[in-house]
Amino acid sequence: MLHDTGTTQRYPLRHPNNNNLSIHYDSTFDGLDIQGDKGPFIREYLSDLKHTIELAMAEYPRVLAFRVDLRLPQGIDLPEHAYTNQVISRFFESFTKKIQYHQERVADRGYSRGCKVRYIWSREVGHGGQQHYHLLILLNRDAYYTIGRLGSDRVNMISRIEGSWAGALGLSIDQVRGLVHIPKNAEYRVDREIRRDEADELPELFYRGSYLCKVATKSYGDRQRGFGISRG
Repeated sequence: MLHDTGTTQRYPLRHPNNNNLSIHYDSTFDGLDIQGDKGPFIREYLSDLKHTIELAMAEYPRVLAFRVDLRLPQGIDLPEHAYTNQVISRFFESFTKKIQYHQERVADRGYSRGCKVRYIWSREVGHGGQQHYHLLILLNRDAYYTIGRLGSDRVNMISRIEGSWAGALGLSIDQVRGLVHIPKNAEYRVDREIRRDEADELPELFYRGSYLCKVATKSYGDRQRGFGISRG
């Protein structure tokens, strides 16, 4: 990790492939720890991450946040949009509609708490040019307390994600099995007000989310964005 910007030649202040992006070398951002060993980072991305979390906490006193990774299949012909930002846009459009539909159904029984879907995503290119997406999704925890279990027969957050990813890729649910990855310790429960006997998970959430803001493994020269957030 680089802590000292030194000269602009050794430690550039702007990204060489996108002059609109500022390079962040510190191991903290606005007083919050970030994954220093993965740096440097894009300052604007860190700011967007923090702002998105703040929006969720401003609307909901209790927030469920979780990490998920989406991969593209190998050896299967995919539509052209699967290799562009359209695929992640279609995914979130579908996922948001699934949440809205579920909230409408539970509202008929008087259980709806409302839930705006907020998210941060990063597109990365791994070995062999294989692209994948890292996501951080934030929901109203009074509506959804957990994401459920992968492979469960019941409809849960993971099955909604699998269905949305299948739809975005133009594939069947069976064809995307294994392409939705839930990392270890993926869930974070953040409260607007912290009780004395509870730990504040916000610093851990921001630390985890900072991974999406790193400079490395993002592609900047293919007319596709490497990072995005929800609106509002």
